[in-house]
Amino acid sequence: MEEHQPHGSTKNGNSTSKRTVLAEPRGFCAGVVRAIAMVERALEIHGPPVYVRKEIVHNQHVVAGLRRRGARFVDSESDVPEGAVCVFSAHGVSPLVRDNAAARGLRVIDATCPLVSRVHRHARRGARNGRLVLLVGHAGHEETQGTRGEAPDRTIVIETVADVDRLDLPADTPVTYLTQTTLSVDETAEVIERIRARFTDVAAPGTDTICYASQNRQNGIKSLARRCELILVVGARNSSNSLRMVDVAREAGARAHLVPDVTEFDEAWLRGVSSVGVSSGASVPDILVERLVDRLVRLGYGDISTDVTSVEDVDFAMPSFLAAGTGRTGPALRDPA
Repeated sequence: MEEHQPHGSTKNGNSTSKRTVLAEPRGFCAGVVRAIAMVERALEIHGPPVYVRKEIVHNQHVVAGLRRRGARFVDSESDVPEGAVCVFSAHGVSPLVRDNAAARGLRVIDATCPLVSRVHRHARRGARNGRLVLLVGHAGHEETQGTRGEAPDRTIVIETVADVDRLDLPADTPVTYLTQTTLSVDETAEVIERIRARFTDVAAPGTDTICYASQNRQNGIKSLARRCELILVVGARNSSNSLRMVDVAREAGARAHLVPDVTEFDEAWLRGVSSVGVSSGASVPDILVERLVDRLVRLGYGDISTDVTSVEDVDFAMPSFLAAGTGRTGPALRDPA
């Protein structure tokens, strides 16, 4: 369905010939909204500095805004002064990180996305049931590192179909599979199909472990690719879900580029293009999309419409102690399986 907006007309009232189509939904997902709000609330309650392990979400604009308010971003819990407030990012952490934080007496606020926490629970359950966990994801990504840490001796990270083929394991090895939440649905489907063909005893996680927001944004990209010659995805270079959106657009036959910020938009991409589709990753604030759209309008792409492929009404509440402003922080413990 489409929602047409009035600012896509020329001075004489006729529609311009060049179009911009905005995907909906796009931008912040519920997990990102929750994580950012938790850092903001921690700053209100405890005052700066509040330490955040890694980027709270993968977007430099968001990180810079929180840094100006007093958040300090560190690479490791070991970089946080003993006894200080430390927020775990939305991507989740391993049990080892939680243990290190506890040993340092850190006052932990866990902003792990609830959907990532669900994947952690599946990993623990699979390992506890004697299965080898095949984790489909990127080995260097923070989310995958955290999930693998739940059962490092019983988890193998798989990135491609070829990785499955290279496994030197008997066909009857009991396995279960999980996926990094931000991957491409189509990409993981191929890998999972190969896992099922390779092994005779495969336990599925019970629920799709690619998050609803990633799937919705990828579906939106596919819809844009059917009607637009060029797709622009606003997102950071280290944002897995944004990068997958670019991949999805290209696989659907459209030209596509990642745009971390409007300053990195190349007007040469528009040569010969009459229709541009715009979306954004799940950790991207609206202001970055608005700036890109403003640039497109100034370049003549002022006929603007919105392509709605789904409606998101998910809301993840922050912990009650943080919402209530009691000043309490949680222990560095994982939730139960």
